[in-house]
Amino acid sequence: MTRRSVVPGAAVRDTASASGPRRHVVRVGEHELAVLSSDGDTDAPVFVLVHGLGMSHRYLERLGRELQRTGTTHCVDLPGFGGRPKPGGPLTIDAGAALIGGALDMMGLDRVVLVGHSMGAQFATELAAQRPDLVTHLVLIGPVTDPARARPLSQARDLVRDAVKEPPSGNALAFLDYLRCGPRWYLTELAPMLAYRTDQTLRRVIAPTLVIRGGDDPVARRAWCAQLASAATAGTLLEIPRHRHLVQHTAAEMTAAAIVGLAR
Repeated sequence: MTRRSVVPGAAVRDTASASGPRRHVVRVGEHELAVLSSDGDTDAPVFVLVHGLGMSHRYLERLGRELQRTGTTHCVDLPGFGGRPKPGGPLTIDAGAALIGGALDMMGLDRVVLVGHSMGAQFATELAAQRPDLVTHLVLIGPVTDPARARPLSQARDLVRDAVKEPPSGNALAFLDYLRCGPRWYLTELAPMLAYRTDQTLRRVIAPTLVIRGGDDPVARRAWCAQLASAATAGTLLEIPRHRHLVQHTAAEMTAAAIVGLAR
């Protein structure tokens, strides 16, 4: 049975498209999200994808297309990202997770495979802990933040190390999304990201969890990702060799195959 949100002030506005995904603009309370939906097999899993800090659905499109071969996909643009209006203050991880849950309720979705990349893995983990009824499987791709490296300069150095060896297509997507986000909102949301303890929250998640990292990812390092997989009730770590932090973009087919394998 699907669940509908009862959040005061919640509303969904759909934008039809002759080709390509459908866009839902979802307002929950004072916040506005966008969800891009592509239909797949109605009897197959429903995948919900959540982007990382400064980014949008655009760098998840390759992964979304691969997952659409199996089931329906929904890519979220959080408040302040992907051209969405910026909130008046910081969006905490728990509040952001609740917003995603409210948006999915408003769209009539339940029992989803929840996929988060980088900071999106924090929102996904928190939502899986808040709403075990909603999330059947959890996938964390390039998850942050290792508490041993939870400092702005450490994160900046790791991102630079990553960018110099990412392909031009990935860097172009990241650069344009960073411009749309803007430095003020990026820095506003950096603080909640650095403070959040993904490892501690995972202990409250009952959904089977898959942690995916690029084998050469300098941001989500192996020891940290192995720690997360161990913290989960039913956790598995998958490393994709010769890929980096944008593994969902550069190795979309392999990443999708692993996600589908978990869901099945």
